[in-house]
Amino acid sequence: MNNPYIPKLALIKDITEESRNIRTLTVAFKDNTPFDPQPGQFVELSLFGYGEFPVSIAGVLDPAAGIFQTTIRRMGGVTERIADLKVNSTVGVRGPFGKGYPVEKLDGKDIVLVAGGMGIASIKYLADCLIKKRSKYGRLILLYGAATPADLIYRSSPTLSPPKTKEKPLQALVTVDVADAEWKGNVGTVLDLINKIEPAMDIDVRKSMVAACGPSKMMKAVVDRFTLAGFRGEQMLLSFERRMQCGMGMCGHCMMGEKRVCLDGPVISFEDVKDTLEKLF
Repeated sequence: MNNPYIPKLALIKDITEESRNIRTLTVAFKDNTPFDPQPGQFVELSLFGYGEFPVSIAGVLDPAAGIFQTTIRRMGGVTERIADLKVNSTVGVRGPFGKGYPVEKLDGKDIVLVAGGMGIASIKYLADCLIKKRSKYGRLILLYGAATPADLIYRSSPTLSPPKTKEKPLQALVTVDVADAEWKGNVGTVLDLINKIEPAMDIDVRKSMVAACGPSKMMKAVVDRFTLAGFRGEQMLLSFERRMQCGMGMCGHCMMGEKRVCLDGPVISFEDVKDTLEKLF
């Protein structure tokens, strides 16, 4: 029987340098434990002797063999130590924890995915899962924003750069807050991209869902914009992964009103937290 308090040993199998301070780790459990989490769930990643931290699952490469990906940003302490590790280094993994995106409720829906900054990790894994069963959904649209071109990650991912075919599995639109000399794409907030959806935003609100993950300011803008467009609270799924700490509802760090984000979320519909968020936002 697995003890949720004890990390399982895993090896770093590959490292992708995403930007100057962000890297994606491909991790495999040493005992090949199967690993098939919901998109939106998270793990606690640890380095023995230094500590642990919660981080989104960015993708699952082989569920049967327990091979998955997670993307980390250097922010001091244990994240810096793990970011300095090499291939074949050992890390500890607890989880998966929390409630992810309710994929079963998305069948037959048009789905707008909105990601800001590191929130793209959670959203990318959701997009990967939706694309694998593409025929079950209507339009799939991804709106992704970062501070600068240098902060954009997953540039080589087929999710963000779908094949140039007539029938793209997903329409991905990308923007930055501040451009550099080489940037030829969109400049502005992530919600400015709504006006660039092709064809024009003819999404049927009655059969649509929004899933968003990013900074609080962006999340509030998403809620305000889509509420104005006619979306109800239960049609907006928000990931509050940034608020987590222990992952098991013990420390109280992630409390939002009566909700414990690590247990009741991190993915929670706006309907379930709208009264609390009016104060937090």
